Amino acid sequence: MMTFLLHLKSCPPSAVRSLMLQKQPNIRNMSSMAGGLRAASVVVLHRSLAPAFERFCQENRGPLALLGRSEPGKWTWPTLRTGPDTRMGRPQFHKYELGACTGSLVSLEEHSEQLKDMVTFFLGCGCPPEEALEKAGLPRRDPAGHGHVGAYKTAVPCVNIAGFCCPLVVTMRPLPQNKLERLVQDCVSVGGEQGQPIHIGDPELLGIKDLSKPDYGDPVACQPGHVPVFWPSQLTSLEAVSSCKTPLAFTSAPGCTVMADLKDMEAPASCLTPERIPEVHLISQDPLHYSITSASTVQKIRELETIIGIDPGNRGIGHLLCEGDLLRASLSLSHAHSVLITTGFPTHFQHDPPEETDGPPGAIALAAFLQALEKDVSMVIDQRAMNLFEKLVEEAVEQGVLRARIPMVTYRGGSAAAAQAFLCKNRDPKSPRFDHLVAIERTGRAADGNYYNARAVNVKHLVDPIDDLFLAARSLPGISSTGVGDGGNELGMGKVKEAVRSHIRNGEVIACDVEADFAVIAGVSNWGGYALACALYILNSCEVHGRYLRKAIGPSRAPGEQNWTQALPSVTKEEKMLGILVRHKVRSGVSRRLGMEVDGLPFHSTHAQMIQKLLDVTTGSV
Repeated sequence: MMTFLLHLKSCPPSAVRSLMLQKQPNIRNMSSMAGGLRAASVVVLHRSLAPAFERFCQENRGPLALLGRSEPGKWTWPTLRTGPDTRMGRPQFHKYELGACTGSLVSLEEHSEQLKDMVTFFLGCGCPPEEALEKAGLPRRDPAGHGHVGAYKTAVPCVNIAGFCCPLVVTMRPLPQNKLERLVQDCVSVGGEQGQPIHIGDPELLGIKDLSKPDYGDPVACQPGHVPVFWPSQLTSLEAVSSCKTPLAFTSAPGCTVMADLKDMEAPASCLTPERIPEVHLISQDPLHYSITSASTVQKIRELETIIGIDPGNRGIGHLLCEGDLLRASLSLSHAHSVLITTGFPTHFQHDPPEETDGPPGAIALAAFLQALEKDVSMVIDQRAMNLFEKLVEEAVEQGVLRARIPMVTYRGGSAAAAQAFLCKNRDPKSPRFDHLVAIERTGRAADGNYYNARAVNVKHLVDPIDDLFLAARSLPGISSTGVGDGGNELGMGKVKEAVRSHIRNGEVIACDVEADFAVIAGVSNWGGYALACALYILNSCEVHGRYLRKAIGPSRAPGEQNWTQALPSVTKEEKMLGILVRHKVRSGVSRRLGMEVDGLPFHSTHAQMIQKLLDVTTGSV
């Protein structure tokens, strides 16, 4: 971190003392402040707490952008200018004693002796740049400048340092849905990193129950056609000061800020690079949830989607492609905490086991990367195949394909209520056990209730009704789903069933009728699993997406520090995984041969090349 003291213009001690102690100080209500000067809120703490609070700000840069601080016992202050709407006699400071706000003060004159042993911190104002929104034609939130726009405590904890332990506080600005991405880009262009929102969508995802009841200031109505957009707020500092329970502290009153002329501070760049341009993507309607990532990240993931969309078997899958679903699925998975994966297509009904080599490798590759992201991962499989999959996972761990074992469960069905009970904690629809379901080359139920392989042979007697979970998930808020397939008869391909019926051989019979939110179409389904893992790597290596994920709280996570590269699918690991399947007599789907091939395509001349292409895009080798 740079030494901010070097960027502050020093004032004579008499001028600074005058500012802190005068009853008509140069402090403005900033709820509708125009650009030009830098606005800063103030926190004044005993010198013994200064190192811990500075570290607290560094670890929580989103809401607490530290512009500068005074040295203990010395008065240094930014050059200050008087604003035209300074409000005389209005309380400008809050006084805290042992964690409780015990009063509002116009000046700190009566505490001049205590101030000699205290340190002043200046924090940037984390709010949407009104300049950018005004240029786009949006009215100011408080045209008269008389109120303070509402802010809300969230359920998001800040990184704790010493005695500073508090939730993130946010401010909200409704933006028109049809201008959402452009306005977010304008905010970042004007405000830099501080202009980027930390959440777009349902306030309950932040733990905010009622937008009409802010914890600070006045509520802002969210009109039809608008989306609530949230930014971190410097009012988090008030919660931090309260949490440390120090005998005496002072803060700026909500809505009041010092006007500082920090001429030497680096201004946000107005020209954004592709790595910094935010793109906004809808990932859920219920609850409403948008995600953000950079334009360069989107480009890479779209390249992955193109690579896996080739049709080596000439099945006609080009008609099934859902452009952008790999991006949306991976964004949704990136936000997920607990993922349930299913796979297994018993196409070889005359063999034991009847499974094929397409599906399990892609599922395990995705699970491996989700483990690296420290997400909870489970697998649901057919009961008759439990023994096989336990052995596959055990050997995958032994050979380094997986970091740890994957918990495995079965589902035998019975009713819609049974499916809901399986997916929810204590049968409560508001408490899902999983927030994303993924099917990779999993047998899908057709319109007539049967399950068909590509040859239109019914294999229903070998299949448990795991489809019911995907059907139930569609009516449960907070659970998204992804289907990965290569022929249209796989679970989740109901999203493209009309195209399957029209363009895929036997499509009228075999088309899966059960829809997933996202349909990832690949020439071989394993490739879809690999691509999802690679897309997650790209997303979580993106600074724009990473900041949005962590709500601008805590440090960014570098891929090298997290061993993410080792968790990616690789030619070596996937060769090992296929070898494990072959040793357990799992056969190729198309040729029915027992050997190092998937869907009749040899591993080394086809699949190894595909894996390497995906890795080259993912890790930037091309």
